[in-house]
Amino acid sequence: MTGSPDRLIDLRSDTVTRPTKAMREAMATADVGDDVYGEDPTVNRLESDAAALLGKEAGLFVPSGTMANQVAILSHTERGDELFIHRDSHAYYYEGAAPSLWAGVVTTLLDGPDGVFSAEDLSRAVRPDNIHHPTPRLVMLENTHNRSGGAALAPERLDPVMDLAHQLNLFVHIDGARLFNAAVALDCPVKRLAQKADSVSICLSKGLGAPVGSVVAGPRPFIERSRRYRKWLGGGMRQAGILAAAGLIALDNRRRLGDDHTRAKRLLEGLLALGYQAWAPSVATNMVMIDTNRAAEGLVQEARKAGVAFGTVGTHRIRLVTHQDVDDSDIDRTLAVFRGIKRSLSDAG
Repeated sequence: MTGSPDRLIDLRSDTVTRPTKAMREAMATADVGDDVYGEDPTVNRLESDAAALLGKEAGLFVPSGTMANQVAILSHTERGDELFIHRDSHAYYYEGAAPSLWAGVVTTLLDGPDGVFSAEDLSRAVRPDNIHHPTPRLVMLENTHNRSGGAALAPERLDPVMDLAHQLNLFVHIDGARLFNAAVALDCPVKRLAQKADSVSICLSKGLGAPVGSVVAGPRPFIERSRRYRKWLGGGMRQAGILAAAGLIALDNRRRLGDDHTRAKRLLEGLLALGYQAWAPSVATNMVMIDTNRAAEGLVQEARKAGVAFGTVGTHRIRLVTHQDVDDSDIDRTLAVFRGIKRSLSDAG
């Protein structure tokens, strides 16, 4: 099999990136204060800049994307309220039942292609006002959609859902962990993608390359509630400007996300040419999904020995994610490893 394990090509996620030299220098020289008192100037700038990019009044810096989603759910709901969410969404699938644990909400799961349900689906799911039913309160959307292969969802896909939600007096939160990827793929201003949402969160430590952190954005009263919940969840950090400094550079990194998408497309095309069965959403970003007849975990282990790491999405599907630490030569080497795996399987057959 072709490939050298001397340097691991890590395609498991865009969370594996290392902070750049510029980030490290900014962190070392960051102007800091006590953020719990609202006195860290670098955090304040990050929150303000992120909110402005997203078209929202205010922002809140939190340690993780999971905390961002949970703070938003807590701030929009009361215990016993109903949350409407796609069954493959990150907040339901990967966050350890946190909406039930912390907010005490009832989760109603909906289906739909590319990780988004229709307005009609939502309309059918919302029950009449009745003491026997939970109070419908929040719709949660995800863009890009992780388990749907990094699908970028355009306004024409999400606006009807958000419009109906507001007609029904429901709040809308967008888990925009990779929202800037969606904006680049769709050639659409990120502010437009977030325009109709009551709140939105972005992750700085995925494709944008920061070592840690997310930002929740929305109206100022919502953010003030969120700040209290952040404190209760243990997310009140002190001289957090050291982290926020990397986040400010990460926001500028949104300009290079197209490189990741180009490399993901080349990887996808190369795998198809080798005869692999690739699956892609309607608008792709920086993820490549491969379906395999063999156990996905076995393929992961075989490729890892040759110096390429990636993850599984189910027993027969793997996921490869491009990011700023992956260059063109890494794509070439990854394809060579898959070519070698294919050849070894043919020889064995």
